[in-house]
Amino acid sequence: MQSDDRGRAFSVLEGLLAEAVAGRGSTATVAGTVGTGKSKLLDTFANRVIDNGALAVVGYGSAAERHLSLGLMNQLLRAAPLPLPTRERTRRLCSEVARSSPVGRSSPVGAGGPAPLDVPVMHEIGTIMLDLSERYPLAIVVDDVHHADEASLWCLVYLCRRARHANMLIVMSHSELDPLQDDVVSLPQHTRLRLAPFTPEAVGEVVSARFGAATSRQHSAEWYRLTGGNPLLLDGLIEDYVAAGDNAPAGEVAGTGYGRAVLRAVSSGGDDLRSVAQALALSSDPRLARQLYDLDPVAADRLLRSLTGAGVLDHGGFRHQAARDAVLSDMDGSHQADLHRRAACLAHERGASSAVIAEHLRQATPVDAPWATSALEEAARTALRDGDVDRGLTLLECVRRQSTEPVRRNAVTTELLRARWRVSPAMASDLIGGLLTGSERGELRGADAAVLTRTLLWQGRVDEARTVLGALPRAADCTPGTAAELAVLQPWMRATYPGISEAADLPAAGGPAPVHSVASSRRLKAVTLLCRVLERGVPGEIVAVAERILRSVSLDETTLDTVESALLALVYGGHADIALPWCDKFAEEAGRRAAPSRQARLLSISAEAALRLGDLRGARDHARTALELMPKGSWGAAIGAPLSSLIMAGTAMGEFGEVQAYVDEPVPEGMFQSRAGLLYLQARGHYSLAAGHPKLALRDFTRCGDLMTEWRIDAAGLVAWRNDIAEACLALGRAEQATRLIEEQLARSAALTRVQGVAMRLLAATSALRHRPMLLRQSGDLLQRSGDRYELARTLTMLTEAHEALGESRRAAMISRRARGLAQECHIPLGDAESADTQAAAGADSPAKLLSDAERRVASLAAVGYTNREISDKLFVTLSTVEQHLTRIYRKLNVSNRSDLPPSLDMNRPATA
Repeated sequence: MQSDDRGRAFSVLEGLLAEAVAGRGSTATVAGTVGTGKSKLLDTFANRVIDNGALAVVGYGSAAERHLSLGLMNQLLRAAPLPLPTRERTRRLCSEVARSSPVGRSSPVGAGGPAPLDVPVMHEIGTIMLDLSERYPLAIVVDDVHHADEASLWCLVYLCRRARHANMLIVMSHSELDPLQDDVVSLPQHTRLRLAPFTPEAVGEVVSARFGAATSRQHSAEWYRLTGGNPLLLDGLIEDYVAAGDNAPAGEVAGTGYGRAVLRAVSSGGDDLRSVAQALALSSDPRLARQLYDLDPVAADRLLRSLTGAGVLDHGGFRHQAARDAVLSDMDGSHQADLHRRAACLAHERGASSAVIAEHLRQATPVDAPWATSALEEAARTALRDGDVDRGLTLLECVRRQSTEPVRRNAVTTELLRARWRVSPAMASDLIGGLLTGSERGELRGADAAVLTRTLLWQGRVDEARTVLGALPRAADCTPGTAAELAVLQPWMRATYPGISEAADLPAAGGPAPVHSVASSRRLKAVTLLCRVLERGVPGEIVAVAERILRSVSLDETTLDTVESALLALVYGGHADIALPWCDKFAEEAGRRAAPSRQARLLSISAEAALRLGDLRGARDHARTALELMPKGSWGAAIGAPLSSLIMAGTAMGEFGEVQAYVDEPVPEGMFQSRAGLLYLQARGHYSLAAGHPKLALRDFTRCGDLMTEWRIDAAGLVAWRNDIAEACLALGRAEQATRLIEEQLARSAALTRVQGVAMRLLAATSALRHRPMLLRQSGDLLQRSGDRYELARTLTMLTEAHEALGESRRAAMISRRARGLAQECHIPLGDAESADTQAAAGADSPAKLLSDAERRVASLAAVGYTNREISDKLFVTLSTVEQHLTRIYRKLNVSNRSDLPPSLDMNRPATA
């Protein structure tokens, strides 16, 4: 096994020593790559010399002393047992040579050429050592002789040539990078020894001897991969393993001990080897590493081979990040920054990717060049797009630090603000002051001023937003980007902050077209669609337009507005069922891209959509998650959206204690200038109404209606405030006022089945008892088509009460079961406990799966009390067809009449759902 190399080498040295003691002197060299155990072998041998009847004289070559003439020889002479007069003479001699010799080293180890000291001096030193060997057999042991000063090397060469006829063994270790000159290693009495790294089997035996066979089987293969068999690195890894504990996973062992071992291996090879290792730690490209230190390509390749042979490198790179980190941590900070600067310049010259260049620039002293800024920005955008947010933010910070021109610096600051915003709006707060100063000085581009305006409005800083808007004419720079940003800002403010939309009297985009890219075109279409829904009602093509936009975008800093606007257009346009799956898709994407603030905003829209579908728990859960992802303090004026969903859902489910806490939450005053403020007023009003305070509710509903009218966004899909006021009026006994508002609401919301369904229920409450069933059935039809199961449950409950009041108990019982089933699905209290058959039905598979679509439509109408003739008229089929369908329905569902039909049928849900 190869670990026996050390044992064989030791035996050879002991044999040579025995011959030297007998008068047959010799020389030996021990070669090997850094860290292969040469020093340990020589140290062990030197400690055993005395046992073999000889005297050990030990010296150590040092890179720090290689310019001190006779420095190594002075070590050997001091270690030898010389008489005092001789010791004094050698001390003076070494001092005189050191003072008279020039500093520096002109030739490699053991090279030929003129000696750097007088031959008589060399002869005198050699004679002293030879005379000593006549009294005591000597073992001269020199470790790392390749680091020795040249004068000492010549003295050693002198002794090597004469050792054959002396009682002397000269043993020297050296790196394979620095072979000794031929007239030393080619002497007839010379023996060459080489220590190679351990084989995988040898590593296994070392680990087994230390920790047992089980540990060896578990870890030795991985440890060989991390060390390449280098004993020094293996010792460092074992140190880390012991520190981590016996159960530490193999791949996670390498740490500080391993790193220190790598540093020792690298440092023992001299400055050039250290330089190559540092260059590779900075850049994994070996060509770049050579250029960083202006190394000769041949020499650099030799050094790389040495590091590879030593197990530090594998395929041109470090075997573990701990090795790279150790080499980097050993470098001076300013030196490292300068090297990174040079590496960035070299990488740019060689056409490297922006990611490579930016990684050097990130850690370099500033590089004032356009290519450097471009590389950093491109790499930052790529990182943000790929979800590596921390890296993207760091690179943008670098660009900002290096930008000195005010307009350019503010532009970069704006980009950084957007990037931080995706994590949390709170992270962007410290950037706003600088941008406000830039706006005051006229150093802000129009596009950047638009972003600043949005940020201030989000934080509820309305007055400052007005000031920035007022400065926009000065900031309008007529670039395509500015034109597009201003074109979007106007409708966005009308849809989101209508309370200050009059301040958005923005400069007309002169010159370039307002839309200069496909992305900006989509963005403008989406926000314009939302404006149309809020200002002019529901356009017929809303679904097609919104879905076309949503299919064509992915989520980033610039497309979030596009996605939000399209989704909200669907929600407020009466298509919450279509919007909800899109919300889920984009919220998932935001989560994958590490953008919690985007995810929170999308979940808030999900909550609004779920609320309009009667999914009260879903609405509550989405809103709660949104507030967990982005704390309340970061929401600013937009807090009204998730809070309103929590208040509305909690109120409907009867969770008044929890809702009261949400109502008590302080909200920014600027919220009441926004669309979110309208939602909040509506939600708070419904809570007051449910809590028995109709006057408070009427105040909030009236304020909401007044604002919507004043702002000219009177969209019932956003807030049907006339229905809300009518409900409060009914609670206050003002039936006539309620009727007028309901009729007005019905006239203004023909395309919104949900709003109309609620209005019809309220109208029934103002009507004579005999007319109520008809109006409530119409309400139920509308609400069933809209998909709002909560409002449908309320209508069916009221229809049950109407039939009971009219003495129609059979119909009342049928409708009551349907109402209770819906109430259970929506988790709303309806007073009495649910019956056992309702609970059983809720736990069973949906009966709709057993019916065809035609049968399901007939069954859902029959279940809520429609007669056969009424079903025939509604579905435009013959009376006979209805009767045939019912016969098959009874058979499939194993019931005897319509009063036994389950309540969980849904006219609009496919039978396979």
